[in-house]
Amino acid sequence: MSENKKYTQVALPEGYSQPGFFATSLDKVVGLARKNSIWPLPFATSCCGIEFMATMASNYDLGRFGSERLSFSPRQADLLMVMGTIAKKMGPILQQVYEQMAEPRWVIAVGACASSGGIFDTHSVLQGIDRVIPVDVYVPGCPPRPEQILDGILKIQQLVESESLRRRNSTEYKEMLAKYGINEIGHK
Repeated sequence: MSENKKYTQVALPEGYSQPGFFATSLDKVVGLARKNSIWPLPFATSCCGIEFMATMASNYDLGRFGSERLSFSPRQADLLMVMGTIAKKMGPILQQVYEQMAEPRWVIAVGACASSGGIFDTHSVLQGIDRVIPVDVYVPGCPPRPEQILDGILKIQQLVESESLRRRNSTEYKEMLAKYGINEIGHK
């Protein structure tokens, strides 16, 4: 066997280094760890869910980005991926799933239906999930290609890595949750 193996190193966060040690801030280390260990909760109702299945398969392999462990329990997930048409009757259930997730938590709206109701401009379809829960990243398309879903995951990773540890305790964040009828501890 050949010993000419190539390894890819993760870029170090901004900090101070000398031979034998490296110093950086806690925010940057925690951001790097969180970025590469996102546990998504797929909430798929339509064709966007099929595209997400393709994203998880070997051709695209979402596991390369540290998101291979899907969680079907909101208490163990930190990324809610809403994919497909959401009926207005499902809005309170979606909000309940969001509230059951522990902080920090992020949301991706995948596809036109989750983002804006899509082609279903009817009285029974929620015209965007941002009417019931806050959304961090929107992935356009009907349905979006797996590459677009991967791009949405990468955008979430950038957000996760750069987010301050104190952001979730800020008054702005609490006010934003209050607009959705969610209090700071996650219960109504």
